[in-house]
Amino acid sequence: MQKFDVSEHALVPKHSKVSEKEKNEVLDKYKITLKELPRIFASDPSVIELGVKEDDIIKIVRQSQTAGESIFFRRVVRG
Repeated sequence: MQKFDVSEHALVPKHSKVSEKEKNEVLDKYKITLKELPRIFASDPSVIELGVKEDDIIKIVRQSQTAGESIFFRRVVRG
């Protein structure tokens, strides 16, 4: 049986793990703490292949007809 790669699906936006430096820049830019970010589970099919651990930050880039692209950040939690 062939494994399905969810990241190749047309409706799944691009997910990437941010570096520690970018993580600190995001928190400083938005003047928030890590716990204030929306959550994404480490077991989510779109981030499993990224090798994430708890409290990593995931950057999600979605294509938008009005804005061109929209960027979202999520904090990885167990699950």
